[in-house]
Amino acid sequence: MEVFGLVGPLYRRVQRKIEQDAPGQGLSVGVRAVLDLLREHGPMTVPQMGQAQSLSRQFVQRMVHDAAARGLTEAVPNPAHQRSSLIRLTDAGLTAITAATAREHALLRRTGGRLTDGEVAACLKVLGRMLDLFDDIEATGTPPHQNP
Repeated sequence: MEVFGLVGPLYRRVQRKIEQDAPGQGLSVGVRAVLDLLREHGPMTVPQMGQAQSLSRQFVQRMVHDAAARGLTEAVPNPAHQRSSLIRLTDAGLTAITAATAREHALLRRTGGRLTDGEVAACLKVLGRMLDLFDDIEATGTPPHQNP
């Protein structure tokens, strides 16, 4: 629970920093999240993005519309499902998210304490396992089954 006690405030502070920088970057937090997801996973449908981010489809759809209006994303036919287009990054979208993440990484590199690669890897492992533990809750709304 101590990890959650640190992760929650850290997450909120990072989000506020992104929001503060957003006017200069021209990206809202929501649009930035959509661009980052598409950069990481490639073209996706709006429902897939909503599920991956644990956000409502309607919110993600608004962010996709905002990104598309700025020429950062575009809808393309989905060979798997005619009624649900795939959303993909445009070259401008890739440039925008690459620049935003580069700025964020530069800021986060200023973390004091000279963390080693091993310490960062251990932290990522712990957080990843914690996320996995609660994965079933996001997907089904019910707690994961526990084996005795």
